[in-house]
Amino acid sequence: MDAAFHVHSALGPGLLETVYEVALEHELKKRGLAVKRQEPVGIVYDGIRFEEGFRADLVVGDCVIIELKSVEAVAPVHKKQLLTYLRLTNKKLGLLVSFGAPVIKDGLFRVVNGLEE
Repeated sequence: MDAAFHVHSALGPGLLETVYEVALEHELKKRGLAVKRQEPVGIVYDGIRFEEGFRADLVVGDCVIIELKSVEAVAPVHKKQLLTYLRLTNKKLGLLVSFGAPVIKDGLFRVVNGLEE
């Protein structure tokens, strides 16, 4: 969350998601974290394995998915999207970050797989 704060403070809101993605990846790596960007994630559908079902924006330490948005307001579908990513990867924790929010604390949301809403 602190890394997202630093990126938002330096760049401000309103840029493309990819700009925030590379900057946040850099900020997290500076802090000594293992980060994968645009990580392909396979899925199984109808008994067939597809090697690239979707791409996770950032995967930190092989246990946290960070989904980035650049929108003024996060919609419920954004949280559901991240929850689906967590379910498909069998990961427990995700962080939804919207860099479009005027204040970054209003754009940070923790999503937990297996937690009742």
